[in-house]
Amino acid sequence: MTTTISELGPRLSVTDPAFSITSDEVKQLREQSWYATTEYGIAVLRYEEVSRLLKHPKLKQGSAAWPAHNGVVEGPFAAWFDSWVLNKEGEEHHRLRRLMNPAFSHKLIGGLVPRFQALAAELIDAFAAKGECDFTAEFAEPYAARVIAIMLGLPEEEWEIIARESATLGLAMGVTLKQDLPEIEKALERLYEYADALIADRLQNPGDDFMSVLVRAQRDDDSLSEQELRDAVVLLIFGGYDTTRNQLGLAMQTFMQHPDQWDLLASDPSLGGKAVEEVMRVNPTVRWVTREAKETFEFQGLTIEAGTTIHLYSESAGTDPRVFGEPSFDITAERRPHYGFGGGAHHCLGHFVARSDMSEALPLLARRLRDPRPLPGDRWLPDSGNTGPITLPISFTPAP
Repeated sequence: MTTTISELGPRLSVTDPAFSITSDEVKQLREQSWYATTEYGIAVLRYEEVSRLLKHPKLKQGSAAWPAHNGVVEGPFAAWFDSWVLNKEGEEHHRLRRLMNPAFSHKLIGGLVPRFQALAAELIDAFAAKGECDFTAEFAEPYAARVIAIMLGLPEEEWEIIARESATLGLAMGVTLKQDLPEIEKALERLYEYADALIADRLQNPGDDFMSVLVRAQRDDDSLSEQELRDAVVLLIFGGYDTTRNQLGLAMQTFMQHPDQWDLLASDPSLGGKAVEEVMRVNPTVRWVTREAKETFEFQGLTIEAGTTIHLYSESAGTDPRVFGEPSFDITAERRPHYGFGGGAHHCLGHFVARSDMSEALPLLARRLRDPRPLPGDRWLPDSGNTGPITLPISFTPAP
């Protein structure tokens, strides 16, 4: 016997601004069913089903429908969102991915590790003696913005432009997209202006940085159209900043709840990489990965109609007790893969950058900021789509 989505299934109201993917409601539903119905389609709550559906042959990337789900079907943001390599399929996806891959090579990122370390130390030096800071404003934002500036060969002193406009643009990844659209489109316009100036500079002053490589690809062999180049530059600036900024804040939140693990990281910096993976398992900024049914098919007794949007809940999968046991956070544990970077052909293009810069930052923070504790005044993005702290005041004991 099969069931259609409209007939049965627990329900989640994910457009409610108060909805939280990490809520007891979601955890209880995960025990009742592997999926729930939502205003967008279906939400997949368990690890094994998320694993299988991420690479299911009858599904395609589903993020392209996000603006339309929120009543945004035309205008500058809808057009830019449609241009994302993430939202392309087939040869078009592979072509754009091939052109962007050089910015994210192991060799390039590995060579930047000393700069990431020096940057983290510089930022911590600026506030460590106070014994408190707004972790978002004083570390996560400048660190993420300056890392992407280093990556793309942009002036580091312009990090505030990257941070300000990208943070506003990031509101589009949450359920308040429609109400925030005017500010989102203003930020997008300003980032286009910034991208145009960068492109013009590289045309006049080419170098060896990734921006110059992209400009040459557009100029010399038409691998990229002029508009694709503009769209790609804005995406690289925004994507490189938003995810790292949010994930660093979520990492601090998680470690403050597990001070023994913070102490362990401080004593053994080699655990930085595993710390990133464990944080992203239990507290990823990308709360769901999106797919869409290319045709009608049956999956575990459920008939999924063509065109149905499927949100694969990465946090719910990463904390599924069927796979990971009782709730825990252990940066020394060997775990099955998390899906904080998605999976399949559309896995996050910049995953190696995020893993590298955070794995350098977290051990240094743990050594310098002892016993971090939350202070009042924190504010957060909605706990759906992409999330993270807007402000995160903390206190700590400066290391001697």
